[in-house]
Amino acid sequence: MDLYMMNCELLATCSALGYLEGNNYHREPDCLESVKDLIRYLRHEDDTRDIRQQLGAGQILQNDLLPIITQYNQDKPLFDACIRLMVNLTQPALLCFGKVPEDPAFRHHFLQVVSYLQAYKEAFANEKVFGVLSETLYNLLQLDWEQRQEEDNLLIERMLLLVRNVLHVPADPYEEKNVDDDASVHDRLLWAIHMSGMDDLLKFLASAPSEQQWSMHVLEIISLMFREQTPELLVSAGQARSAQEKQKDIQELEALRQKEQAERRTRTLQRGARHSRFGGSYVVKGLKSIGDKDVIYHRGLHNFKSYTHDLGKELRRVPKRQQIAKDPEGKRRSALSVRLFLREFCIDFLENCYNRLMYLVKEGLIREQTQQHDETYYLWALTFFMAFNRGHNFRPDLVSETLSIRAFHFIERNITNYYEMMLTDRKEATSWSRRMHLALKAYQELLLTVNEMDRSQEENFRQSASVIKSNIFYLMEFREIFLTLLRKFDETKQPRSFLKDLIESTHLFLRMLERFCKGRNNLVVQKKTKRRRKVQKKQQQVESTPEMLEETWQLVSEELRAAGFQLSESLTEGTVPFDAASETPMEEQRTEAIVRIQDTLLARQGPEALSLLRAAREVWPEGNAFGSADVEPEEELQLLRQILFANLPRSAESAVEDEEGGAEIEEEEELETVRVSEKEFSFLDYVKRFANPNIMRPYLLLLRSYSQNTPHTNHCITRMLHRVAVDLRMDALLFQLSVFRLFNKILGDPAASAYKELVTFIKYLLNRFFTLATHNNKAFVELLFWKNVGTVHEMTEGYRKPGEDDGPESNKRAKWTSEEEEELRRLYEEHRDSGVPDIVETLLPLLSNNSRTRRQVVAQMVHMGLVDSFKDLKKVRRGTGIVLWTEEQELELQTLFEEYRNSDDVLGNILKKLTARRSRSRVIDKLLSLGLVSDRRELYKKRRRKAGGKSSGMTEEEFFSDLTDGQREEPSDEDDIDEEGREQFSGESDGEEEEDDGGSSQSLQKRMRESRSGRNINVGPVVHALRQEGMSGPILWLQNCLNRTADNKEEEGIAQAVPLVPLTEENENAMEDKGFQRLLRKLGIRAPADEQESFWRIPAKLSPSQLRAAASSLSISDEIPVEESGYVGRSSAEDQREEAESHEQRAQALRALLLARKWKGAVAGSHEKHYSIKEPELDSDPGAPRAADEKKTSSKRSRVLDSDEEEEKETSQVNVGADEDRDSDDGSLQAPAKRKRPRALICDEED
Repeated sequence: MDLYMMNCELLATCSALGYLEGNNYHREPDCLESVKDLIRYLRHEDDTRDIRQQLGAGQILQNDLLPIITQYNQDKPLFDACIRLMVNLTQPALLCFGKVPEDPAFRHHFLQVVSYLQAYKEAFANEKVFGVLSETLYNLLQLDWEQRQEEDNLLIERMLLLVRNVLHVPADPYEEKNVDDDASVHDRLLWAIHMSGMDDLLKFLASAPSEQQWSMHVLEIISLMFREQTPELLVSAGQARSAQEKQKDIQELEALRQKEQAERRTRTLQRGARHSRFGGSYVVKGLKSIGDKDVIYHRGLHNFKSYTHDLGKELRRVPKRQQIAKDPEGKRRSALSVRLFLREFCIDFLENCYNRLMYLVKEGLIREQTQQHDETYYLWALTFFMAFNRGHNFRPDLVSETLSIRAFHFIERNITNYYEMMLTDRKEATSWSRRMHLALKAYQELLLTVNEMDRSQEENFRQSASVIKSNIFYLMEFREIFLTLLRKFDETKQPRSFLKDLIESTHLFLRMLERFCKGRNNLVVQKKTKRRRKVQKKQQQVESTPEMLEETWQLVSEELRAAGFQLSESLTEGTVPFDAASETPMEEQRTEAIVRIQDTLLARQGPEALSLLRAAREVWPEGNAFGSADVEPEEELQLLRQILFANLPRSAESAVEDEEGGAEIEEEEELETVRVSEKEFSFLDYVKRFANPNIMRPYLLLLRSYSQNTPHTNHCITRMLHRVAVDLRMDALLFQLSVFRLFNKILGDPAASAYKELVTFIKYLLNRFFTLATHNNKAFVELLFWKNVGTVHEMTEGYRKPGEDDGPESNKRAKWTSEEEEELRRLYEEHRDSGVPDIVETLLPLLSNNSRTRRQVVAQMVHMGLVDSFKDLKKVRRGTGIVLWTEEQELELQTLFEEYRNSDDVLGNILKKLTARRSRSRVIDKLLSLGLVSDRRELYKKRRRKAGGKSSGMTEEEFFSDLTDGQREEPSDEDDIDEEGREQFSGESDGEEEEDDGGSSQSLQKRMRESRSGRNINVGPVVHALRQEGMSGPILWLQNCLNRTADNKEEEGIAQAVPLVPLTEENENAMEDKGFQRLLRKLGIRAPADEQESFWRIPAKLSPSQLRAAASSLSISDEIPVEESGYVGRSSAEDQREEAESHEQRAQALRALLLARKWKGAVAGSHEKHYSIKEPELDSDPGAPRAADEKKTSSKRSRVLDSDEEEEKETSQVNVGADEDRDSDDGSLQAPAKRKRPRALICDEED
């Protein structure tokens, strides 16, 4: 579609706005609806921004929208709609396209949109337009917060955004070819803002406490207003030129005059007295051509000085990534009237608004309430207004908000962040470099302000400056920042202006530090050292024999009994069983705590082990894994014995093998710890760190443009070279051929007299070199290479002979030939910009000598100066690095979870099948966030056992047997361990042989179970006791919750844990009662897993039939016999009657449960096993006791129920009726033993 031919619907909509007749605009009746239609069209434009381009070509904003808002500003709906449309039309092109397009077609559309924006900016340079905007904004700001509506706040924000968008439009360099002091489009726009009073409204918004929400918008607008200005020009606006400025101009003119005269003399000498009609040909003796003959020169002799072998050759095209970064466009001087009004604006802003506005913006940045990269506006404002304050009647109190250690730290942190992003985000390296330059200028301005305070006449200012300097010089980060930036300077990403500000800032910092050190005998500063300790190969632990364990236990137990189980205060306070800052989950740390207790016991440190056990009990009280709160000392001793004799699983630590005979190891195999200390500071030692070729190169790079540099910049360069060559006596560091070529160019410059200081230093350095060359015949060869400190010492003091010992490390260092060094250098230059994560791993297979190790290559690269230190070549740790989950990955995870949710190792199977590699912790967190599991314990690996083993899952029979027989008495007893504690120690054991799946901890569980007295408590006594305490209401509520959850599971298929939320005070008090919590545990209801859970939860693994059985157990266990419950005062007749009802209800519950299993499974009659349910017979005599031998047996009928989980069928026979060792006085049903996966079930249906 031709963008210049407007779409017919768009054309009709624009025509319906109205028409302009002279200076009057006549709107159509559908004007408001047409504006809204245009907003809707812009919302659905394509990637080429076709609607925006068509409206720009039709000049809708100039001919329709601006006249509408100026003439119909009282029509609030129409005015609001026009402001919305203009904000959309004037938004920057970068926001429309995301970035500057690289495709030529899209680049054309981008430039077209920019041209329309420039036309909009010129149209807005109208006092009438800004007068309407200022009047409307003034009326809105007059409203109090109670009267101001949401629409009013939106209109205020939109008008501020409109002003921001218009000011943001860049200037057109081809159209605006104005000289300095001439009014550009931006100047006319600023003048319109000033004449309309908009600048006063901006100052009000910046200073009013009630309008602080607009602080970021105001700062952005102010930064765009002063975009083309410099503080120095605004300070000097309207004032007479100082003597210093006049002297500076005179020096510049004198340098230009001398240069012009020198060129004129050169041209005069080149012309002979007699004109030669023949150019002539000459043979240059001693200069070889391509062959063996001398060069033949075919031009006049006066041009021979400019001869080079490159004459006539095509210039080699420099790759884009190796091109030198370009400096931003220079500043221009605006019209005098504009500079005067901006100067007054700066003065008022500093006195009334600066400190408050900068405080609000800083708080927003710290709290991350702003948009990305908004800190650049803060850095610009700090630099600009502090420089203006320093040049205009310096008053530190006006900028006190940004004159603090916090400001230094904020800027230093941003510089570090920008540098790291410049290295990682290579596509946007230029943008990050500009941001880093802005932060560096802010840092420089802070130093200049502190230096100005130090030279002030006020004693208070000097004391404040001394405090700030002492803090800056004390911290290591502030001293290291300049060394790092100089060493890491990259001219392909950072322009020369950045290098200029960096060198000037370094010069200022060194001068301030030197002056600060002179007045003190000793200066103490902070020092950070990295201590590296090698990870030694852990020795294999010798398995302890039972005899050794028994001997150890005898010693430990005797020690504890002798001390009376009392621990010293220091031992109690110093024991920490877990690491709160560690990323390891608390469940894993609990297992590690048990292992630590065992290690302490093996070391025969009884008091330490007991202290660790008690500390772990306080951290993990749930489940009584480390004993209950009121545990007796003897029981603690028994628990320690169980831990000592358990064979706990331990995490295998990877051993580290040293390379080259164990003398060296890789960098990632060293653990670094930062140690902060203090030391006495030496300024000379600090300057010595600048004596490095990598730091000298940026100085010499900037010196190449000495003619364009300011005298101050050349002075900073010369001063640093003087520090290295004279103060440190390392002049040989600058003996390099490229440096001497630059010195020769400066000495041969006709205007060399303008650089007296630089010329003097060059002559001194050349004199030192030729003096050295008289007794060192290799000095001229050394010119070809950059030299480090060791080479400089050898060059000046004498070389070592080959037979001399070079030091203790010389024998260990591998020898490299010159060919191998050249090969390594060439390979490094080829692959340094390839973007590979580990360049050493890339270079190793490419080397001709395959025997080179990584350590040798890294050491040689550091020795050759290719990299600065070993840290730059650290081996990249292998990891996924994946953080975000896509929708496809989440769907894949859900599918894999549904597929393996019934397997023994759910998490392991998911990790094997996942397409994108992720850690176990990330997968667990994602499963929890998706709601697929409610607790990470559901993902623990289930223990595998033999065919006759017992399952870790729970069937209906097992659940019902738990209700009738009881799993344990009270979880608060010292010998009980909760389900999670069992999984930490081992799987469950029934005395049968089990597979060793990690499992020596199973023996610990077995001993713990054997230590119990085998108590089986019925639910009935607990329910009865609670009813006696008046908790019938909470029990009924719990029963209803179980039944309701069972119904919801059948209808909706809920697969999540359901919380029990008490809504009444009675139920809430019951949930806090220990007896009621005991009942909940017996029913299988899970306690809160961690501090993030507040309610007890019905586990997702309980089926509806299990939930209904649990609910029925609360009703059928209503009353129990007097003998068992311990309650008296009831007649035996009532006991018998209620007992009979209880027995009948139990039988009914069993039948209902078995019928439900029959409907769910397929009936198979191939395997028949007997399974009996014992029901005690009621005696006709109420007073006669029931005996164990009075039992009725009935005919049996078997029902076989197939399992839906596996194909193989497995039966289990439990004859409870033949058990003579059990007493039947409990009046409950004898339940079968728990099994792994029941295959067949044969039960009684008749009494």
